[in-house]
Amino acid sequence: MKHVMNSVLSRAAARGGVLALATATAAGAALLVAPAAHAETVDVAYSCQSPIGKKDAVSPIDITSVPSGSGYKLTMSFKKGVSSSPIELGKGAMNPSATIKVGGADPGSVSVVGAANDAAIPANTPIKINDLTGTYTPKKSGKVTFTAGVLTIKALGTVTTCNATNSPKPSLSLDVKAAGGGGDSGATAPPDTTLPQTGPADSAVALGTFGGTVLLAGVAGVLWLTRRAAGTR
Repeated sequence: MKHVMNSVLSRAAARGGVLALATATAAGAALLVAPAAHAETVDVAYSCQSPIGKKDAVSPIDITSVPSGSGYKLTMSFKKGVSSSPIELGKGAMNPSATIKVGGADPGSVSVVGAANDAAIPANTPIKINDLTGTYTPKKSGKVTFTAGVLTIKALGTVTTCNATNSPKPSLSLDVKAAGGGGDSGATAPPDTTLPQTGPADSAVALGTFGGTVLLAGVAGVLWLTRRAAGTR
C-alpha cells in the first residue's frame, strides 16, 4: 500500500512540474507576441485663441501607451510651452486637457487631462503643459494611430482653445485587439484542467489511485465494524 501511494504521489508531482513548465512557457510566448507599437516625437503648430487674442506656438509632442486592463493608458507629453498669460498664473490656476485623434482600424478620439500647474507661471511666458493622460479601449482590432488634437487651457475663469494647424502626423501607431475579437461574442469555454492521457503510464496512475482509495475504504470499514462489535458487548 505504501509503495503504491508513493508511486502515485511521485507521478502526480512529476506531472505538476510539467504543467508548471508549460504554463511558464505559454506566459513567455504571450510576452513575445505583445502588440507592437511605434512612437515618435512630432512638432505640432498650435494656434491658440484666448480671451485677449490669438497666440501661436510650436511644441514637440509625443504620445506613449501602456496596456491597462482591456485597453491602453495614453500619455501625451509637451516638450515646450504653448500660449501665455498677460498676468501671472498662480500655483494650481491652470488646468489643461486635450483630445487625441484615433485613426486607422478604430477611428474616434480619446480625451486626456493633466494636473494643474504645480508652480506659478510668470506673465508673458510660454505655459508649460503637464503630461496629459487618458484611457483608450479599442472597439475594433487592427492597426490604429494617435495624433495630437485640440488642446484646451482653463485658467482664472477663462478658456483658451488651441488647434493644430500644420496637419501633424501621428505620434503613435499601435496594433490593438478589441475585447471579444472586435465583433465576436467574446464567450470562451472554461479551461479544461483535466490532464490528457498519454499512454499506459497514465492508466497505471489512475488504477493505482483507484486501488488505493478502495483499499483505504475497506480498512476504514473493518475498523468501524470492529469498534461497533466491541461497543455492543
